[in-house]
Amino acid sequence: MSGSTADTTSRLSRQVSSFVGYSTIVITLLVLFFFLILPVSVIIGKAFLTPSGELTLDYFRLLMENPLQMGSLWNSLWIGVATTILTTIVSLPLALINARFDYRGKALMSGLLLVPIVMPPFVGALGIQKIFAQYGSLNLLLMEWNIISEPIRWLTEGNHFWVVVILETLHLYPIMYLNIMAALSNIDPSMEEMASTLGVKKWRQFKDITWPLARPGYFAGAIIVFIWAFTDLGVPLLIGFNDTIPVQIFNMVTDVNENPIGFALVFIVVVITVVIFLGSKLFISPNKYAMLTRGHVRNPVKPIQSWLVTLGVYAFMLTVVLLALFPHASVLLISFSGDWFMTVLPSSLTLSHYEAVFQQEITVWGIRNSLYLSALAVLVDLALGVLIAYVIVRKLVPFTSALDSLVMIPLALPGIVLAFGYVVTYTGTFLDPMENPIPLLVIAYAIRRLPFMVRSAVAGLQQMSVSLEEASMTFGASRFYTLRKITVPLVTANLIAGALLCFAYAMLDVSDSLILAMKDVFYPITKVIYVLSLEPGTGMFVASALGMIAMVILSACIIGASVLLGKKMGEIFRG
Repeated sequence: MSGSTADTTSRLSRQVSSFVGYSTIVITLLVLFFFLILPVSVIIGKAFLTPSGELTLDYFRLLMENPLQMGSLWNSLWIGVATTILTTIVSLPLALINARFDYRGKALMSGLLLVPIVMPPFVGALGIQKIFAQYGSLNLLLMEWNIISEPIRWLTEGNHFWVVVILETLHLYPIMYLNIMAALSNIDPSMEEMASTLGVKKWRQFKDITWPLARPGYFAGAIIVFIWAFTDLGVPLLIGFNDTIPVQIFNMVTDVNENPIGFALVFIVVVITVVIFLGSKLFISPNKYAMLTRGHVRNPVKPIQSWLVTLGVYAFMLTVVLLALFPHASVLLISFSGDWFMTVLPSSLTLSHYEAVFQQEITVWGIRNSLYLSALAVLVDLALGVLIAYVIVRKLVPFTSALDSLVMIPLALPGIVLAFGYVVTYTGTFLDPMENPIPLLVIAYAIRRLPFMVRSAVAGLQQMSVSLEEASMTFGASRFYTLRKITVPLVTANLIAGALLCFAYAMLDVSDSLILAMKDVFYPITKVIYVLSLEPGTGMFVASALGMIAMVILSACIIGASVLLGKKMGEIFRG
């Protein structure tokens, strides 16, 4: 009798597991179909079809014949390439130093290196305009010191490209750094020790051993950096560099039916990002460089004996951090400045701009909308992300690896593409963003941050012993009860960390917010900052104050997530 009861219980448990697994896959597929695959498919269809339904390549021909659009495409590609190269130049030596050597204050310096990740370049662009204007602080200071006699035009059209690249680099290098650090930490130290024993020189060890083994991690970071820089809308828009693909797409949203070249443009962006993303998965596989161990052995670090070398390390790292924080320090100064005209620094300080943030209707709407929309998006990510992670880690169905890859797709599709697709697909329906963008904004925020939540939950579940769940179910508890009472409480820290990340990046979302929010009553924070920055008078100052408030919220969320996730933080930013 007891054997029969045990068999029945076991069979019921398997059925419940299958139900949870397959239900999760079905729900995930439906969500991704309607709000990822369908919008992209509609764009692809409209890129190749006339309004009457005939197949055509005319839109691509018109695109190729348009020097502005083709120039914008090349500019965006070169921004992605240049940003990736510069982040590599900055991040690789930083990662090698911190992975291989120990020095006084290493923990503090490592923490400072990650600070720029909480400083969105969209906000920092406001400060750049003030400091590097023709009669901005830098030129006035140089003329005051008699270094120059005439102001230098730092922000001319010819310099916009490098201004954007530098701002993107200073924001994105921590993502590259985290990935390279994680890759270096997973290298079996015995391989390098053996090479040293055999007399192999250090540069040769790096070339033949360290770099090939770290390369998958590097490319994971490089792909994210490239796609982010290639498709970023906020920085070029605020700098005034309109000859980029994201800005061109943004300008085409309102008249897409009259100017169908936008469909061809978005299609090309989709092809480029997906090909690069999938190519990295196929050709740069970690399995090609398998090690005898799984990388759990801690790499030995050597203390830096020379105080001169330690000083050099400090100088290099502090220079990187200070450069990365400079734009945002400028925004902070602008937000407190009372009178700042033709002077190096503000002639007076005031809190009136912060008071204006809470007095103006549009700024109050912006803060309220962003908090509300981001919170709803986090709830969606929590509900779906926990189920997906549970199915993946516990392998409840045979297709968990496919499910894992599927939920990472939003990392490969830029926000500018999805937002454009939502406008095209759902205009005229009950989800019409021109009438009420709230449902689509919540969905867009949630879809694009779902990989962060899944990765956070997966990291927690992998650290938790499955025997605890098995013991619970052995004593008759259902899988749902076990999940609610045992599993979720044990991975709460990871879920909170994932939720904080999702909330923070939803709060400072640029592409979806700028494109989908078309009425001022629905503007999120980033749309309000953009609108205010265009206003004469105190618009820039109030925008800076609002930007600082947004950065404080973002910083608190990401620092909290970093504390909870610890060294797992780098895994969140892997493709």
